[in-house]
Amino acid sequence: MIDTERLVLRPYEVRDRAAILSHVADAAVMQFLNPLPTDADVDTAIERQNGYQRDLGYCFWSVEARADGAFVGVCGLKPGALGTPLEGAVEIGWRFGRDHWGRGFAREAAAASLAWGFDHLPVDRIGAITVMANTRSWGLMERIGMVRDRDADFDHPIVPDGSPLKRHITYWKSRP
Repeated sequence: MIDTERLVLRPYEVRDRAAILSHVADAAVMQFLNPLPTDADVDTAIERQNGYQRDLGYCFWSVEARADGAFVGVCGLKPGALGTPLEGAVEIGWRFGRDHWGRGFAREAAAASLAWGFDHLPVDRIGAITVMANTRSWGLMERIGMVRDRDADFDHPIVPDGSPLKRHITYWKSRP
C-alpha cells in the first residue's frame, strides 16, 4: 500500500468492482480510452492488474479516499504495452471517476506512484501515453515533471485504424 495525505493506493478488492463498473460506464471518464463495455472485460482487467501486483509487486492500484474509504479511481504502474515506445519499460497511468475530478487526487496519486517506482524499481525512467486531445492527462504528466518525447509519438497497435484514439503521444520522467 501507498499512503498519501488524502489517499490510499492498494491492490484491488472485491468491493472495488461496482465503482469500477460505474467509472467505465461513464462516457466522460472513458472519452480518451478504449471502453470496457462488459462486466467480463472489467473482471479480466482487474485480474490482469492483480497478476501484475502478484508477479511484479506493482499495478494500476485502486485509489481510495482516506477520509471515507470511497473508491475514487485507479493509478499506478504497469509494464509498458507491447508495440508501444513503453514496451520493456514501466508505465504510469490513472483513471478517476468524474465526481472526483478537480480535487488534485490524480496528481497526488501519480506523484506517489512515481516516487514508489523510483524507490523500489531498478529503472531510470517511467513513461506515460495518451492521445493529444486528452489535455487533462498530458497536462498532469507535465505537472508531475514528465517531459514529452515528440520522437516517440505512435499509432497504438490495439486501437482500430481510423479511430481518433489511434495516435498517441509519449511522456517520460527520469529518475531524480
